[in-house]
Amino acid sequence: MSYSPALGSTISNTKMRTPENISPYSGMCAVCTANCIGTCEIGLSALRGSEATYPYRRDINQFASEKDYPLDFSHLSINGRVFGALGCEENADEATYPKAKTQTVFGIKSKVKMKMPIILPAIAKLNWRDYYVGAALAGVAVVIGEDAIPNDKNLVLENGKVVSSPLVAEMVNDFRKHSRGYGEIIMQANYDDENSGVLDYVISKLGVKSVELKFGQAAKGIQGMGRINSLEEALRLQEKGYLIYPDPSDPTVAENFKSGKGPVFEKIGKLPIWNEEILKNRIARLRELGADRICFKTGPFDPKDLVRILKIASENEADLVTFDGAGGGTGNSPVKMMNEWGMPTLYLESMLYNILKRMDEKGYFLPQVAITGGFTLEDHIFKGLALGAPYIQFVAVGRAAMAAAMVGKQVGELIEAGNIPKEYQAFGSTKEEIFACIRELKLYYDKAEDLPPGAVGVYSYISRLAAGVKQLMALNRKFDIKHIDRTDIYPLTDLAAGVTGLATYEDVYVRELEKL
Repeated sequence: MSYSPALGSTISNTKMRTPENISPYSGMCAVCTANCIGTCEIGLSALRGSEATYPYRRDINQFASEKDYPLDFSHLSINGRVFGALGCEENADEATYPKAKTQTVFGIKSKVKMKMPIILPAIAKLNWRDYYVGAALAGVAVVIGEDAIPNDKNLVLENGKVVSSPLVAEMVNDFRKHSRGYGEIIMQANYDDENSGVLDYVISKLGVKSVELKFGQAAKGIQGMGRINSLEEALRLQEKGYLIYPDPSDPTVAENFKSGKGPVFEKIGKLPIWNEEILKNRIARLRELGADRICFKTGPFDPKDLVRILKIASENEADLVTFDGAGGGTGNSPVKMMNEWGMPTLYLESMLYNILKRMDEKGYFLPQVAITGGFTLEDHIFKGLALGAPYIQFVAVGRAAMAAAMVGKQVGELIEAGNIPKEYQAFGSTKEEIFACIRELKLYYDKAEDLPPGAVGVYSYISRLAAGVKQLMALNRKFDIKHIDRTDIYPLTDLAAGVTGLATYEDVYVRELEKL
């Protein structure tokens, strides 16, 4: 069987002529006829060339891998227990799921309280405002994504460095305005952002205390790429310090473009060129400027690079490293890179557990670690925390949280227009009736009914995650999130057991038999 999808996908807005008859090895239709107009990816490529490597309409869509990986979190099952209670008194009135504690802290020396061990990873497009505000309402951490400043029409640069970005200031302030003492907003920077001094600006001018350096570029690993269809825009971005190919300042290139000759322009993000010394000095400088928490973000790279990144984090006492596994959502990766690059999240987390365990045994300073890549609901969250325990303390949920923001906004607009979707009419006819969690938010916010519906959507979604995780904690008689560990999950297949190193049901059964 093939794990890879066929050459027709909503990601690229393509489809197969005979989807019921596919050649698994190539992904093509089994019969390719001369009469076909080419609706598959090969056909799109025949018409659009390199443009066909990218997802369709990245400005309004989010994407995720379609590859059917041989191992994922469905290969793990959650344990359950009958006796005892960890994290609370052994009392039936106390050992009840609503009282389970999901609070934790982010940061090593300078700690930030969190309502849940959840981080909303980097986004700087689509419905970012509700994404950030929703994180503040829910009391979790959220990351302003890389490459935000090119979208700021009022950006001010001096000598190539940011001195004013009203857009980023608005992002930071939207979170702060709604924060109630939990969670944090983190500013991420890729290599281009670093060249533009984005982190220096947000720390010194906006008082941002948590920053994140990105290993890799754009979504997970590859350089961020975007096609530019105007010479003026290409020159504008080049003037800001971005790499534009071909060079729009070359008179020959410019003349050819005006005449309809040659390729269209592409904005290509620069790949990081770092080493231990560069990063040591940069981290020291960020702290001098006023950063309290230093974070790293990376993808499922070569294992030796993962070890090197963790060693750099350890040597510089970084606060958090987030690892993004293959299969999760993205907006910038080429389609084939999204499907065919990197370790799936379960493989990645299992490897990270072993690396961190060895580092711990050898006395390394350990940063906090987050895992992300395809997590959606409470079963994923619980399994992710259990598999990495005690070394992986957070699960980052990006694409699903953004979906909650977009749905909340869309439904809110329909309610406002008096066009309530029939699927939700059973809940009522007003925003307060349909968005159930507005009742809870009234405890903390005046005029909670006026909060943006997209932000309420994020809060409500995370509220559901919290309830679900608490229920699974209670199932295992664990009433504080810190007690979740690897005994709370079991592998269902030999492959899952081999990759994770978890004890199987059979292992535990045999061990208990020997005690009889």
